[in-house]
Amino acid sequence: MKNILKDRRGLSFPLVIAVTLVLVILLCGLSEYFRLQIIASGVREAVQDAIISTVNDNYAGVYHGAREGYSGGYQTDGSSSWEQAVTEGDIYSYLDTVLGTEERGGAHVKYAGDSGTAVEFKVTGLSVSIRNAPLAPSDPRNAQRFEADALVRLEVPVRFGGKLLPSMHITLKVQAGYIEVF
Repeated sequence: MKNILKDRRGLSFPLVIAVTLVLVILLCGLSEYFRLQIIASGVREAVQDAIISTVNDNYAGVYHGAREGYSGGYQTDGSSSWEQAVTEGDIYSYLDTVLGTEERGGAHVKYAGDSGTAVEFKVTGLSVSIRNAPLAPSDPRNAQRFEADALVRLEVPVRFGGKLLPSMHITLKVQAGYIEVF
């Protein structure tokens, strides 16, 4: 190998081309990996912002002026009983605004480039669950706090060498909660 590299007759020329092609292929694979990571991170942050916004929208009902031991979001039904009064918000419309997605056939899709034909990613299967804080807990310091969880399914098409490979499918889970300070 050492003799081939030191030879001045041009025998190392094919080896240099082969090494260059291998490096180009590796860089293409690495750039596609980073593209997938950036998209997944951006969608996760957008979902997290949306769920935090939902938690903040419930603030007035959850921690109102009475502050009965930091009671949860409840309203009286006109009689002596109480029922939960929390909202899950409209996370899909928030994601459509932040990510630039549009609804297509039950999925929220982001198209790449100006052509609007190549799918950059799809967001589906949004599931939001809210755990309300208890009404007048006996031990407010150890009581369940107001929390919201969101699960969303992300599909990103994988492209390599001008070909479309099987898509990356991941489920993103984010959680937000409201912690009383005073």
